[in-house]
Amino acid sequence: MGRKDASTIKLPVDQYRKQIGKQDYKKTKPILRATKLKAEARKAAIGIKEVGLVLAAILALLLAFYAFFYLRLSPDVDHDLDPDED
Repeated sequence: MGRKDASTIKLPVDQYRKQIGKQDYKKTKPILRATKLKAEARKAAIGIKEVGLVLAAILALLLAFYAFFYLRLSPDVDHDLDPDED
């Protein structure tokens, strides 16, 4: 029976630590919430790096189309012939 009574009695130090822990949690809860919201906003925001990569891909695609059509539609010139030869 002595054990049962001993387990229900809490030391004043433990009660004090628990009280301090609750107060500290109350103080840090808004700070934690703000940090969490800031991290979520950072993940959801489109960064400069992603925008740059998309623009570079579009530019490369346009240059590829331009080069393809330039080479296809340019007149075939035979460079082996001299213009003075008839």
